[in-house]
Amino acid sequence: MAPTEVLATQHYESFQKLFGRFPKVSIGLLTANFKRVNNLGGPDAEKKLDKDRVLGAQIVIGTHALLQKNVEFEDLSLVIVDEQHRFGVAQRAALTGLMGSSSDKDLHKPHFLSMTATPIPRTLHLALFGDLDLSLIQEKPKNRKEIKTRYVEPHNRDKAYEFIRKQIQAGRQVFVICPLIEEKEDEDKVVTDLFGLDKKSVVKEYERLSKEIFPEFRVAMLHGKMKPKEKDEILVDYYAGKYHILVSTSVIEVANASVMMIEDAERFGLAQIHQFRGRVGRGEHQSFCFLFSNTRSPLALRRLNSLESVADGFRLAEIDLETRGPGDMFGTLQSGQIELKMASFSDRILIEKASEAAARVIEEDRTLSQYSSLKQRFEVFEASKHFE
Repeated sequence: MAPTEVLATQHYESFQKLFGRFPKVSIGLLTANFKRVNNLGGPDAEKKLDKDRVLGAQIVIGTHALLQKNVEFEDLSLVIVDEQHRFGVAQRAALTGLMGSSSDKDLHKPHFLSMTATPIPRTLHLALFGDLDLSLIQEKPKNRKEIKTRYVEPHNRDKAYEFIRKQIQAGRQVFVICPLIEEKEDEDKVVTDLFGLDKKSVVKEYERLSKEIFPEFRVAMLHGKMKPKEKDEILVDYYAGKYHILVSTSVIEVANASVMMIEDAERFGLAQIHQFRGRVGRGEHQSFCFLFSNTRSPLALRRLNSLESVADGFRLAEIDLETRGPGDMFGTLQSGQIELKMASFSDRILIEKASEAAARVIEEDRTLSQYSSLKQRFEVFEASKHFE
């Protein structure tokens, strides 16, 4: 499951290449706009089919469309959530319940793999407690250069624009990320009047960049409300280098893109920003990420400044945990402070001791037969909570 149709489609295409040597492997794509199956090595090749045929594929890739009530898999064995921080706890938990009416449904739970460049506070905290197995990929791909990140204060915006202009003149491409697709006039007027802030939207920023800031360059915009055909055409043209700048609410991977501009950066989490900037720097050229913000919040500024000096996604997750709190491990809040009394949630020694004590109890009495009250509470707890 991927958070956007653009990313799900990219995965679908990548999986077709990955399994191209394996005959009779069927790969399905299910989003709001696409229902496809590619029978690799078969006579049908790719077809647009109904949902039931898509769900019958051996590998199914999709968006939130996978969470529809009428979606079921007969024998679901592995669930993978990409960009885990973009989904809520309930959404991720729902995926593990798509097993249909199999008789051993309660006994056979699918393996669950979450993937993210920066774990959300709740997930990192569960990992610290030992409730999640953790794998870290700490090496960068060969010849990958560090992405230089800078927080741009309002009075330095023009300097940043001039730097970006020179990058485009040198043959590079640019991503511009905005938190909104389009403005709601009444809401934005209230925000602007009260706080003197101007929330950036894709539509407005596209107009401003194409007409006022970079009129000499070709600018395009991309967002979820556009028709699939229109989005595909823009993506193909951007890949081909026909556009210099792409304004969007999310990003794709283009090797020639070397500059990322993020408007209203304080409105995104550290995990999201780290994901965004990771989409540039895929080629041989030095890449840059500019964080634009008018915020005056000391906490928000601290978080944005941390992105300048920290390139490790796991370290950013720890900063997020320290500043935002771990959220509710027993509920669905993914950040914020919780009621459980503990000296420090970053006290790894204490956490390790508690985990070891719990492991000893299970090792001595795996069925908890000697602890009937604990067993009863645990069964209720396990049935209603999602540990990820």
